[in-house]
Amino acid sequence: MRFRLTLEATLQRAWMQRGALACLLWPVATAYSGLVRLRRQLFRWGILKTQRVPAIVIVVGNVMAGGVGKTPSVISIVGHLQAQGRKVGVVSKGYGRQSKACLEVLADTIVSMGGDEPHLIHKATHAPVFVAQSRWEAASALLHRYPDTEIIVCDDGLQDYTLYRDIEVCVFDDRACGNGWLLPAGPLRDHWPRPQVAVSGANTEKQLLINTGKQPKAGQFQAQRSLGDGLKDIQGNTLTWSQLAHWQGLPLKALAGIARPAVFFQMLRDNGVVLAQTLALPDHFDMAPDTLAALQSCQIICTEKDASKVWAHDPSALSSALTQTIEPAFFDALHQHIARTDPPRLSLHHGH
Repeated sequence: MRFRLTLEATLQRAWMQRGALACLLWPVATAYSGLVRLRRQLFRWGILKTQRVPAIVIVVGNVMAGGVGKTPSVISIVGHLQAQGRKVGVVSKGYGRQSKACLEVLADTIVSMGGDEPHLIHKATHAPVFVAQSRWEAASALLHRYPDTEIIVCDDGLQDYTLYRDIEVCVFDDRACGNGWLLPAGPLRDHWPRPQVAVSGANTEKQLLINTGKQPKAGQFQAQRSLGDGLKDIQGNTLTWSQLAHWQGLPLKALAGIARPAVFFQMLRDNGVVLAQTLALPDHFDMAPDTLAALQSCQIICTEKDASKVWAHDPSALSSALTQTIEPAFFDALHQHIARTDPPRLSLHHGH
């Protein structure tokens, strides 16, 4: 685990400039770039197929490796559409889960089976959430169970053209595109800007950009991330930030199994939390008793995403939600795109 975190931190630094390590990895990135272009061309030729479902599909993803606030963006979009009276569902692959089955993520679904991010989305929005290896299979299962669903929001999958999307939402942060190179020489999972020649199932004319950092560029809508109003215990009770200063007299230790743990730790400090120690874990880390064994004399603070896994071993832990507010102009643009999208009138087995 320590080696993995060190490697990730080293690459994150290397990806911000075209230095020695990035140049060393550039030949591998060139090969990867060729595979990305070939796969896109196979969709253009119709050798690889894109399938539609009878609902408007919004894909929310990122071209940058690492956390940029994609899942909070999904939660914000779903919550807004629900407030407008739309019937919304969510599909995901459920990265890091132990099961490959297509299933609905419910409140009592074991996190390791449904995935931590789908579990978090369902908890935050109460929307139907389905996971499967195939996003089209997940969307089809969702519509079979909830046929009145109007809009499906896909958590991740910007590079997965097998499910036709009507609208793309790409999320960035202040790192922008780093050094501009593809993995592993740079942070990009796909070419940017996205190709102007639309792939079957990737309508680049209906594309919106969100920036969760402090310096959005032209054409990007700003999203502000912050911690929730307080901390939650395993029973769902809220503890205010001011109460935390004298909580049981124990030293406070924060842990996070997310893409960029340091961001969470800094947000806690900015909220006045004095941390005795921090523990950064790999994204989607599967908590085990030995992970928390050394923390028994501390009060653990974790992310809402990690909470269910932490509570299984330490019921006294407190979780902090990460909230995100997207500027109103984004939703105005989103509604305009939705209004210009013809409602699909296809059977679930129609191919495109």
